[in-house]
Amino acid sequence: MGGNTNAEAMKQMGFGNLMQNFDWLGWVVFVTLVVMSFLSWYFIIANGIRNATVKARADKVIDGFWGNGSTQDAIRELEAQPKSEPFSKIALDAASAVAHHQQTTSGTTGRLAESLGRSEFIDRALRQAVARESLRLEGGMTLLATVGSAAPFVGLLGTVWGIYHALIGIAATGNASMNAVAGPVGEALIMTAFGLFAAIPALFAYNFFSRSNRLTYARFDEFAHDLHDFFATGSRVESQK
Repeated sequence: MGGNTNAEAMKQMGFGNLMQNFDWLGWVVFVTLVVMSFLSWYFIIANGIRNATVKARADKVIDGFWGNGSTQDAIRELEAQPKSEPFSKIALDAASAVAHHQQTTSGTTGRLAESLGRSEFIDRALRQAVARESLRLEGGMTLLATVGSAAPFVGLLGTVWGIYHALIGIAATGNASMNAVAGPVGEALIMTAFGLFAAIPALFAYNFFSRSNRLTYARFDEFAHDLHDFFATGSRVESQK
């Protein structure tokens, strides 16, 4: 008889029984964890595709620009790149800054160009372009960091609430058998698992994308320096390696 009773009690620790016995706080915790997990996986997939695409196109865009014999042809080739491609946008901003500087210095309204030399004008445009494209790569990173740090505590709230229900049941009935505590304890354990399930992928993804983005930022800076030298002096200064 005791074995049958324990078996019935263990059934109360399942997910189906958990859903049937949720109170308002249990539902809030559960829905919050589900939303956290869904959003984190969305940004994991989206950032993974975006970063892979950027890395796959980077060498082609950079080598295509430097390997083109005509600057105008190189610019037209950059303009044909997708809007989400960052290296082409950085180069186009530098070329646009050069053209704008030439127009304003030859006109009568070039106060900005008069106060900034050609090199400073290009440098200003490149800094803005690199900052803009770097910010775009940061999309979803704040959410991943938030889920990775907060989801275990949200799950812990559900765990504490489940244990609290178990203690209330014992105090109300004076019965500490498996039948009395299995449901609330099962709720506590499942909430803990949900919190970890949401947090662990988000934490790993945040660390991975942080390193991947740092490498891309370094390439942004290297390309921007080469572009500055090229548009400011008319020739590329090869780096010493």
